[in-house]
Amino acid sequence: MPDDAPSSKEPQIPTNLRLLMILEEVARIGAAVRPADLIQSMGLPKPTIHRLLQTAEAEGFLQRDIDGRSYGPGDRLRALAVSTMSSERVRTARLVIMKSAAEELGETINLATPDREGMTYLDRVETEWPLRIQLPRGSQVPFHCTASGKMYLSSLRPATLNGILSARPLEKVTDHTITDPDQLRAELEKTRKRGFATDDEEFMEGMSAMAVPILDRQGRLLATLSVHAPVLRYPVQEIIGFLEPLKAAAQKLSDLNRSQ
Repeated sequence: MPDDAPSSKEPQIPTNLRLLMILEEVARIGAAVRPADLIQSMGLPKPTIHRLLQTAEAEGFLQRDIDGRSYGPGDRLRALAVSTMSSERVRTARLVIMKSAAEELGETINLATPDREGMTYLDRVETEWPLRIQLPRGSQVPFHCTASGKMYLSSLRPATLNGILSARPLEKVTDHTITDPDQLRAELEKTRKRGFATDDEEFMEGMSAMAVPILDRQGRLLATLSVHAPVLRYPVQEIIGFLEPLKAAAQKLSDLNRSQ
């Protein structure tokens, strides 16, 4: 019997949907997936699963994890997710929420999503203050020294986090940047427990920031919502006072995502 022919115990998954369903399963699980996991969850033959994974990897939709055996989202799948989030109807509703938060706080609001090398600003609403930090939509910022990046790192499994922190030395961007991995791990543990991250001039001299998570249907970090301001107006000890309004806006964005 051909390997694509399902047995009586296998789900009747049309051939033209199998690759799409593998991508959906990888996105749903939210962690690197082994072929054996997909064989069990989808009920497809082992050769079929391996062939589909190889195709998805070759086309850039999936990529091998650091163990060389499991698979996670590739560049094209990430780009697809970002493009979907940026669709005009979704973006219009998202900007209404962000503009309301920016007006309430009086400072710039950013929405960022994790990419391979850092956090990418998907959307932003600028403050009306003449003194402000310009980081345009599409800018990418490091994980280890930004509020949004540290919020994302705090959501990772220990093995994944260790892989990121051991891949290369942490770059010293300012005099305040945390470059010691153990010190950063302690900061991320604090972030994980309190549910928000801060940037105390770690990415840019004279700028403070705070970020909170935007969650998907499974309660996993999908993106971050952050506020940043010059320390002349709001040092990090004071920008934390924006926590509740920022969390409320992030909850609305989470609900918006779940309704799509």
